[in-house]
Amino acid sequence: MNTVAEVVVKRIKEILNEKGMSIYRLEKITAMSHNTMQTLMRADNNSVNLKTVLLVIRGLGVTTAEFFNSPMFDDEDLDID
Repeated sequence: MNTVAEVVVKRIKEILNEKGMSIYRLEKITAMSHNTMQTLMRADNNSVNLKTVLLVIRGLGVTTAEFFNSPMFDDEDLDID
């Protein structure tokens, strides 16, 4: 069972890979500190801040709908607690 945080990280990595973009470049585009990005990208992170995720989505150059349009978010066993 995946947590929401784990799925968000997987989706970010997926889009980074599709775009050939590094996490470092994403940090620069979003003006996000390295520590904040590290905290977000840790798979064991227990929570995800929506404001931060929206900032990352903009930095990735995709819409919110495109970001969440992934079967990963449709998993009925997704742990939302």
